Amino acid sequence: MSINQNTFAITPTRIGNTKKGNETRSALIRSGVELMTTYGYISSNIERILKQVGVPKGSFYHYFKSKEDFGIAIIASYDSFFTHKLDKHLTNSSIASAIDRILAFYEDAKQGMAKYDFNRGCLIGELIQEESLLPDGYAQILEQILQNWQAKLEKCLLLAQQSGELSSQANCKALAEFFWIGWEGAVTRSKLIKKSQPLDLFMQLFFDKIIN
Repeated sequence: MSINQNTFAITPTRIGNTKKGNETRSALIRSGVELMTTYGYISSNIERILKQVGVPKGSFYHYFKSKEDFGIAIIASYDSFFTHKLDKHLTNSSIASAIDRILAFYEDAKQGMAKYDFNRGCLIGELIQEESLLPDGYAQILEQILQNWQAKLEKCLLLAQQSGELSSQANCKALAEFFWIGWEGAVTRSKLIKKSQPLDLFMQLFFDKIIN
């Protein structure tokens, strides 16, 4: 498997181009996302994932060359899911207020954590905590994902600035970076205590800082 670090396009290299094979591969990735958002990369057990999907142990390498390649596929899948969530809210023209779009994203993400009783966090945040133990190249991939997310939020903040919701003196690029630094920490803390309080506090203070 290879990954284009500019677009995160995944290219399978060891799987037959069959409907069943692609469905099994997708199921393995979904199971991997579930475990890694709960336990991280290092503690996620491949055998547990295979058992959950019903794939024999020896068949794993038919779909992925290694756990490293599997992890890259999982990261790309999660990034695609989360990017869709961001675009769904931050570019939602039916919500006139750009600030309300950010609020809608926050509420959706919080509900997503509550759905799993705050046992599952942000995959990117989970992996960042394990950075020194991750395979070579992972850190660059994670940083690029965060840069892409920041760019999306920056655009939304610029819209807020243009509409007068945000001060004309605000540095939207810096605010977007600040948001993701704080967001990942708040998600991790919410997962730790199994409550939304850290997320709620972070968002309250973020909005207090930016709203005129």
